[in-house]
Amino acid sequence: MSTKVYITPAGASQLRRELQFLWRDKRPKVTQQVSDAAALGDRSENADYIYGKRQLREIDRRIRYLEKRLDVLEIVDRAPKDVSKIFFGAWVQVLPMNEPMITLRIVGEDEFDLKRGWISLNSPVARSLLGKYIGDEVVLTRPAGPVIAEIVDVSYEGFAADG
Repeated sequence: MSTKVYITPAGASQLRRELQFLWRDKRPKVTQQVSDAAALGDRSENADYIYGKRQLREIDRRIRYLEKRLDVLEIVDRAPKDVSKIFFGAWVQVLPMNEPMITLRIVGEDEFDLKRGWISLNSPVARSLLGKYIGDEVVLTRPAGPVIAEIVDVSYEGFAADG
């Protein structure tokens, strides 16, 4: 019995595109390179052949992962009924004490991107925000240490369409 793995529609699309790219483009090219290298003779000292085989194993491993992952994903494609409360997919503005405002989005673990402010649903910061409302104070656990922050805004705008 596997647990639910939440993802946005855009995140699921991105994983599907990656799987298609690996199957349709990358794997056939690498397979041809390995075949060409194998035709050159002694495989034991053929760097192109050895590297190509390693690449194929990595591609196949990623393909297996993506196929299994896509089977267990639960795509969350709409905002919750109570849009004033922080749930999966929320855009959250927090104001840490003595620091500038931070905008975060709570997304699935397959789509987190710190440069964009997208944090995993399972991260300590996201767990401290989930279920809270505008005006609530929370303790954000960060690598630099905990900080008290006020929740300034919660939004689900563009939730299903945004990526």
